[in-house]
Amino acid sequence: MDPAKIHILVLDRDPAAARAISASLQPVGYQVSIASNEPAALILAEEKLFNLVVKSFDEQRIDAIALMNKIHGITPDTQFIFVSEKGTIGTAVDAIRKGAFDYLSKPIKADQLIESVRKALEHQALVAEDQRLKLRLRRRSEPDIFAGKSAAMQEINRLIQQISPTDVTVLIEGESGTGKEIVARAIHEKSRRNARPFIAVNCAALPDNLIEAELFGHTRGAFTGAISDRPGRFQLAHGGTLFLDEIGDLSSKGQGDLLRVLEDGIFRPVGSHKIERADARIVAASNKNLEAEGINGKFREDLFYRLNIVTIHIPPLRERAEDIPHLVQSFSEHFCAKHRRRQKRFSREVVAFFQTLRWPGNVRQLRNIIERLVVTVPRNVIETEDLPAALVQSSRPDQAFTIQPGMSLAQVEAELIRQTLLKVTSNRAEAAERLGISRRALQYKIVRYGLDRLPKTQPHRAAAAT
Repeated sequence: MDPAKIHILVLDRDPAAARAISASLQPVGYQVSIASNEPAALILAEEKLFNLVVKSFDEQRIDAIALMNKIHGITPDTQFIFVSEKGTIGTAVDAIRKGAFDYLSKPIKADQLIESVRKALEHQALVAEDQRLKLRLRRRSEPDIFAGKSAAMQEINRLIQQISPTDVTVLIEGESGTGKEIVARAIHEKSRRNARPFIAVNCAALPDNLIEAELFGHTRGAFTGAISDRPGRFQLAHGGTLFLDEIGDLSSKGQGDLLRVLEDGIFRPVGSHKIERADARIVAASNKNLEAEGINGKFREDLFYRLNIVTIHIPPLRERAEDIPHLVQSFSEHFCAKHRRRQKRFSREVVAFFQTLRWPGNVRQLRNIIERLVVTVPRNVIETEDLPAALVQSSRPDQAFTIQPGMSLAQVEAELIRQTLLKVTSNRAEAAERLGISRRALQYKIVRYGLDRLPKTQPHRAAAAT
């Protein structure tokens, strides 16, 4: 731990005492700032991230605890060491119980202070590592929806890598079940904010009369039922990422409140006179076309343009059928480990059949089907006769596919070839004839667009096998 990168704030009403504490710490190499009152300390805490605060702790304990809580609202990991001339074991225990790391009695010995600071910083590092450990464990607890090599998912992965280190606002579009929140979490985890919270809020579930309080927090007594101060989602996500899911369902009032914060960068909790700075990266998601919603007057166009800096469109599963074999394997391995089952294999006929379905529930539906089969089928190989009857009955030929505005001609061509091979004929010669090109040209395009992993079994045969 490089002492030069450690910032410590010393707060004492006695300038001489503050200078003495600072003089004890500076020889170690710590960066030390001094404040003589609470307003000055809060201003410094807004401007700089402090690893530790050394605060005088007198008979007015409530003031000291209140300041600690305020600074923790800005930087929750900041450690506190309280010092006092009239300390007792009771006050020390009380201070630590309320969140301080240590309590020292004056006069303070330099070596005692330095040792306490060292232990506080070690504790801070352990807390940070614990958060990273929790993050790694959570990653392991979720199956990989990015499995596969389709051009669409490769482009999404490229975008995630490109934009994650920045604070640019991101809009994620896609049907329900395509994995919008997982993409948002991937952006957060690869960002510089990954040690800070990822807070998700379902905009469709926000009651109109409580939108401000939910987003920006409220003070005690701000309205009926506000029995205590409560932080809002922007405060909880301070320094991290705020994920606004189903933002297309946010009420017009909520849209206006959100736009104001995005433009001004500040907000005021309900019932408070204090202005707070909004420091949360915004990632929004919608299963609606917000541009069309704006044209129809159902979504504020100015808010759409504010959110639509970088857009990630997640295609439905039916438009990336070549990824299904990879997803099936990934989900199967994950759920076998989770439910302590022996590794299972899905037959080629089952996988080929999966590739012909429309999957209205998208990746979420496929994931649930795989988990069900892993748990309920005792054999090591899962065959077509093991599939749920409702899933088999839903398999109807579909000769259409969706062209999204903004797709390149190459993407449209790739999709046409993909759907022809999946839903019309897997015979390359027949497919080339249907498409009006030579078989050699078709083979070149199959390789170019990464379609060479598509099943060669006729879709209707796979369905018939069930």
